[in-house]
Amino acid sequence: MAEDRIIPVVMPKWGLSMEEGKLTGWLVEDGTPINVGEAILEVETDKIAGSVEASVAGTLRRRVGEPGTVYPVKALLGVIADESVTDQEIDDYVASYVTPPAEEGEEGEAAPKYEFIDVPDGRLRYAKRGSGAETVILLHGFGGDLDNWLFNIDALAENATVYALDLPGHGQSVKTIANISLPVLAMTVVSFMNALDIKAAHFVGHSLGGAIAMEIAREAPDRAKSLTLISTAGLGSDINIDYINGFVNASSRRDLKPVIEQLFADPSLVTRQLVDDLLKYKRIDGVTETLRALASSVFPGGTQGARLDPGRSPALVIWGREDRIIPASHANAASGARIEVIDGAGHMVQMEQAGRVNALIRAHLAS
Repeated sequence: MAEDRIIPVVMPKWGLSMEEGKLTGWLVEDGTPINVGEAILEVETDKIAGSVEASVAGTLRRRVGEPGTVYPVKALLGVIADESVTDQEIDDYVASYVTPPAEEGEEGEAAPKYEFIDVPDGRLRYAKRGSGAETVILLHGFGGDLDNWLFNIDALAENATVYALDLPGHGQSVKTIANISLPVLAMTVVSFMNALDIKAAHFVGHSLGGAIAMEIAREAPDRAKSLTLISTAGLGSDINIDYINGFVNASSRRDLKPVIEQLFADPSLVTRQLVDDLLKYKRIDGVTETLRALASSVFPGGTQGARLDPGRSPALVIWGREDRIIPASHANAASGARIEVIDGAGHMVQMEQAGRVNALIRAHLAS
């Protein structure tokens, strides 16, 4: 059947709360051969702009979505098929396509999108996706939250049970924590594992989250099956302290936007909504004080105070070559690790080059 040889390109679901996105432009023309992981169109959501990558190889036979148009999640945007599929079969497929309804539990304001759990340091918000035998825990960076993984969590959950959590002082987790530091945050993550009866996990840590993962591997090596360290802190002394201080002290959109733009090789990826959401978070009581205390502990004197090593846990180190927060040269300090430096990406490489990063992580977990 022709339907078996036709692959739909649909509006992706980036994050648990995404319901629609705007197709901002196509990157390829009809008739273009497509490789797996190749960016084929760009989408903007209320959180961030990003590219949609091909999940299969083939030929882009039909562009259905119109640039500048808002579409619901799973709406048909294009069709990939080989040359054996006729134009009439493509026409019939497009005409008969019906956007699937939201999955059970995704509709309505009352539907749970995140979960919460209490640990000794307070309540933590987390998301859980997938049901694979291996467990993966995603740890975000300084000032981030679990939505920093919105381009990764579903892809990794195809073969694993994946947890992404808001660290204390971040997102919707507890906002104040006594004597906040790298070791304290590491033990909070271990407490999270204990509360959910997770014996051991593969850790994927971005920036500060990478340093936390290394701390766990050092202090509780039986809990860390492997490490994936993305633009990680902890491997050298250099840090863009102007970024850290700028993020902590920014109190207006005008102040914060140029700070956030430093995270990306392409600053146009930063949407107005992303900046507004960060401002809303920073205005919560206790957030600024907690971030300032954490920065003072982890980056004393404007340098990275913690010098860590992946230790005996199998490690993959991923960096964006254009990182303006922590230099990619720090990757060389991870002795024994596989190192991948990706062009066209900055500090948020897991968002800017999600397809490449997801493929590297899946291969690392499989090995």
